[in-house]
Amino acid sequence: MGSLAGSAGTVEVEPMPGYIEFITRSTVVMLDAWRDCSSCGLELSKRTFLDNAYITWTEIALFFFCAYLWTKIRRGLTESLFKPLGEWCRLLPKDAAKMPESAWKLVFYTMSWSYSTYLLFFTSYSYFHDPPSVFYDWKSGMSVPTDIAIAYLIQGSFYGHSIYATIYMDAWRKDSAVMVVHHIITLALISFSYAFRYHNIGILVLFLHDINDIQLEFTKLNVYLKSRGGGYYLLNDVLSNLGSVSFSITWFWFRLYWFPLKVMYATCVSSLQSVPHIPFYFFFNALLFALLLMNIYWFLFIVMFVVKLLKIKEVNDVREYEDEDSRKEPPAENSTDDAGHHNSAQGKHVQNGITKEKHL
Repeated sequence: MGSLAGSAGTVEVEPMPGYIEFITRSTVVMLDAWRDCSSCGLELSKRTFLDNAYITWTEIALFFFCAYLWTKIRRGLTESLFKPLGEWCRLLPKDAAKMPESAWKLVFYTMSWSYSTYLLFFTSYSYFHDPPSVFYDWKSGMSVPTDIAIAYLIQGSFYGHSIYATIYMDAWRKDSAVMVVHHIITLALISFSYAFRYHNIGILVLFLHDINDIQLEFTKLNVYLKSRGGGYYLLNDVLSNLGSVSFSITWFWFRLYWFPLKVMYATCVSSLQSVPHIPFYFFFNALLFALLLMNIYWFLFIVMFVVKLLKIKEVNDVREYEDEDSRKEPPAENSTDDAGHHNSAQGKHVQNGITKEKHL
């Protein structure tokens, strides 16, 4: 792939593998590691955890405080900014109800992804261009750089807030249960990777996932805005279409190409080359594989979205296909339930078909 210049001179960068090399080498290395782990079990896991997990009560308290703070900030912005903005834009009632959620997530993910981008491309960290370097000089209990610790506090506390928000604040959707599982896995990865000092790989995982959330919420906001006031706004329609296309492309490129070939190759193969007995090797890779499977699960919805788009030739119709039944006369006693079950006609497929999923 090339080389990087550093204070110690030129460092050769290991080329990024292809899918076949990733699968074959990861399988061989993990099977060898499993065969060599003759003493693996609960007792060894407990001893390894106690010997290598480093997290203070102050850090735990900061996590809960910031998670609570995100919830208060969201409620404050919703009441003071997002809802009034929706009224000023004369959004349709069904869109006005969902607009604050998308606006809040767009603000947060833009901020968090910008910070991850800054760390990876505008500082001395070379983890994106040289993923195996995340494990160079790794030591149990090593100090976490302040700039990375700040990113972890922001992201970890936000996912703590997101578990609560998905259940009690967000509109419930078909994949909301999967989203809760995603947030729990993500929070586990963030917490344990920080405690075991795998923070370098964590920043790379966050960078590769947050960009899709920006595109998703941007697309949904333009879907809501294009029919504001009962009219039609071409600019917002074009932006929503462009957002859908870019979302689909970057989902594959970031989450299904770079994520397994940069991150998971490093954690499965390079980690044992740098640290032969790295703690909780199987545990962390199992969580990353679960994250990859969820990315594939959601990508299937994206593929169905693209297929329907090619068949119908109209993005708006694709997003409304599940709302046709809701336009029929429902029984009076079920009208409220139907309204809650059928999401926005224009945003339905974007929300269920291309809803993310989080990041580390």
